[in-house]
Amino acid sequence: MTYVVNGRRFEDEPAPGQCLRTFLRSLGHHGVKKGCDTGDCGACTVWLDGAPVHSCITPAFRAQDRAVTTIEGLGAPGDLHPVQRRFRDAPGFQCGFCTPGMIMTSAALTEAQREDLPRALKGNLCRCTGYRAIEDAVKGVAGVEAAAPGRAVGTSVGAPAAEEVVTGRAEFTMDTSLDGMLHLKVLHSPHAHARIVSVDRSAALAVPGVRRVYSWQDVPRRRFSTALHNDHLVDPDDTRILDDTVRFVGQRVVAVLADTPAAAEEGCRRVSVEYEVLPAVLDPEEAMAEGAPRLHGADVTFAHDPGRNVLLELHTHIGDVEAGFAEADVVHEGTYSSPRVQHAHLETHGSIAWLEDGRLNVRTSTQSPSIARLKLAHLFALRPEQLRVFCKRVGGAFGGKQELLSEDLAALAALDTGRPVCFEYTREEEFTTAPTRHPMTLTVRLGAKADGTLTALQVRNVSNTGAYGNHGGETLYTGGAAVMIYRCPNKKYDAYAVYTNTLPSGALRGYGMTQPAFAVESAMDELARALHLDPLELRRRNIVRPGEPLVSLHDGPDDVQFAEDGLAACIDRVEEALARTAGLPSPGPEWLVGVGVASSLHETAPTTEHRSEARLTLGDDLRYELAVGTAEFGEGTSTAHVQIAAERLGTTPSRIRLVQSDTDRTGFDTGAFASTGLFVAGNAVLRAADAVRDRILEFAAARTGVQVALCSMDDDGVLCGDRRVPLTELVALARARGIRFTAARKAYGSPRSVLSNTQGFRVAVHPVTGEIRILHSVQATDAGTVVNPAQVRGQVEGGVAQGIGFALTENHRIDEHGVMVNPNLRDYRIPTYADVPRTDVLLVESTDSLGPLQSKGMAECCINPVAPALANAVHDATGVRFRALPLTPERIYRRLNDSRPTPEPHCTGADGHPA
Repeated sequence: MTYVVNGRRFEDEPAPGQCLRTFLRSLGHHGVKKGCDTGDCGACTVWLDGAPVHSCITPAFRAQDRAVTTIEGLGAPGDLHPVQRRFRDAPGFQCGFCTPGMIMTSAALTEAQREDLPRALKGNLCRCTGYRAIEDAVKGVAGVEAAAPGRAVGTSVGAPAAEEVVTGRAEFTMDTSLDGMLHLKVLHSPHAHARIVSVDRSAALAVPGVRRVYSWQDVPRRRFSTALHNDHLVDPDDTRILDDTVRFVGQRVVAVLADTPAAAEEGCRRVSVEYEVLPAVLDPEEAMAEGAPRLHGADVTFAHDPGRNVLLELHTHIGDVEAGFAEADVVHEGTYSSPRVQHAHLETHGSIAWLEDGRLNVRTSTQSPSIARLKLAHLFALRPEQLRVFCKRVGGAFGGKQELLSEDLAALAALDTGRPVCFEYTREEEFTTAPTRHPMTLTVRLGAKADGTLTALQVRNVSNTGAYGNHGGETLYTGGAAVMIYRCPNKKYDAYAVYTNTLPSGALRGYGMTQPAFAVESAMDELARALHLDPLELRRRNIVRPGEPLVSLHDGPDDVQFAEDGLAACIDRVEEALARTAGLPSPGPEWLVGVGVASSLHETAPTTEHRSEARLTLGDDLRYELAVGTAEFGEGTSTAHVQIAAERLGTTPSRIRLVQSDTDRTGFDTGAFASTGLFVAGNAVLRAADAVRDRILEFAAARTGVQVALCSMDDDGVLCGDRRVPLTELVALARARGIRFTAARKAYGSPRSVLSNTQGFRVAVHPVTGEIRILHSVQATDAGTVVNPAQVRGQVEGGVAQGIGFALTENHRIDEHGVMVNPNLRDYRIPTYADVPRTDVLLVESTDSLGPLQSKGMAECCINPVAPALANAVHDATGVRFRALPLTPERIYRRLNDSRPTPEPHCTGADGHPA
């Protein structure tokens, strides 16, 4: 067959049934991404004769004798297509995985289509940006700025890899192929709970191309946790690479290794497994009851009470809550639930492992190469120096890649066979086997005086950790911070992380705070209405103030410090913004309009140990090499690190060459999660830059005889009094004396500060269809010193978009047998361009942060107040309180028509009567 790809004509024969995406990638066009395999996400978009198509659902043979254009053929670094230039300059991307497909679609739009982007971009999904930046890119609105030497911080400089991203040259995990590479596929359990009696692999091994079939008998029997934390003792060792007992539908049973993915898949189909089906329990309350099926034995470390399926339970209090309720004029109690939701990062999990010079190399999609390396060393009884773990650019994560999910099997097969091994998740496997956000049910009880002063705050939290514990304990601890935001002399927190025979839960943006924030902020809104107070005013009267203890789970000392009232400023800014849009028209006279707000307080680093090392060197080419272990997956730390270094070295970001996320080339880094990529790693970068700067200044001062205090850096030289010494001269002199301008510095996640945000919505609700339209969205955030305004706005916009999905559309549905019933992007429904409004992002700068240059990481906390603000707005519009997410049209229609005439009271006065 004859093909023409990016202007090059050649003869080739695709495999029978092969899609155009895999065919193009086999030719080296790695800008054509895999996100779904079902035509839902648009990451694989290419042009056929100038028209955009989803190549994953286009048979390769249909491209015969037609002009195929991929992102690589649209333009190249230094010679960008106008649309690529717009996406670079907006900037119209974060992780960049969806960007090639988004550009290919956008570059083919007509003028009329550009005027109707909700329809024109409906086939392209982005999980990172919130779409506003993409709209700006399509419309040619630039946001990137040039930084003057030593003035990088506070400037919206572009990402270091921007041109590689918009041209499809940026490498992601699977954008490579190694000679002799084998492919691994997994057979998953059809049962929620079963013991494996036997595995017959003979038919699978008879499939041409199948090399190995691994079962639980073929892997190390070491227990571990898939969670990636610096302190492994905070997580339960309750997992094995492959186990003889399966505890959820989708658990790995057998791994098949073959020459091709197709052969490995056929091998999985041919494996015969005999199961002894065991009783299963899917509900956490039932799992804690006496006589419930037991998931784990007493030998599982860290489990609090495996006999009751309790991984961890917390009971803590301050004061006397019953006395507090007794003195309250109004008491509110309500139970709030949030569902299981998926990260839906467009790059699925995947790893490639191979041996080189006797060492194991693992190229993987992870948020923490350093911790993944330690885990693999433990599993395979290797010394850490016998492994190299690294990642290229990561296609989204949101906490989902703070797990060891694909690396272990790829490493196992590579160590066994000595050949390179690729293990890549399908989109369905992401939904059915990768951890999700913890479903939580929280009962909140609040007591207050008539003037709104809180007298008691009590929370009971039941968290479904699923079949394995990974992040179950840490998210439960973090959820206790939901009681931290408000002053109250009497607080009580009871919480349970419970094992069930469902998909394991894990880390997801907001990390244990998003669900409790929905509950507490909804309850505060209900309390405010019972007290006949404005919800924002009730918050103002009770928020914790500088100098007061941030009491969450205990009343002892901690390492958290804050001196400025950023939360009060956020509340004021949102109130002002909502007042300005009070006259917005509703979609029609039948629509019900309401306003809702919610707030959140977040610590700038986790309570567990977090550390990072940065290394910085001035090279002979007068460029600085900055090596830091933090991975880049759209959170923007690469850009921020370069800006911080440039600021301290008196230069521009273009003179900083970044090396990152490679255990052979960078120092230890706990990982990019919990906002620490900026707060901890950024501090390490700052200290390394200061150390190199000081060495250069000391050397220049000694050379010129000028006091160090009178010397300062400029772009490519040092000013010593009234004399300027070029760096070329200093580097040559230093080299002649055997001196290098280099330094390594470490930083730790303690002490910590706090960041805060407030979200506001004005919504319209249709009482018949149940549709919600967001008329105005605004979030004010205490960002400390803003390193990159465009990036901070982008993180908030993306967090709001993800929060809207959590509140309105997303629900990882599991049936009565434990089977996930909507395992694809079409049925799961993450927000599309049409679902996400533009959000006004209001930056409240403060100087009380302990982060680099008083900055605060904003990528995580921005999601926390979104769902409660939406729920509060819907209540304000309809008079009906929704305490369970998501707020689907069906649920709204049913409640409005069944319950609206007689809403049930949930607040009582001191006499026990409805307030």
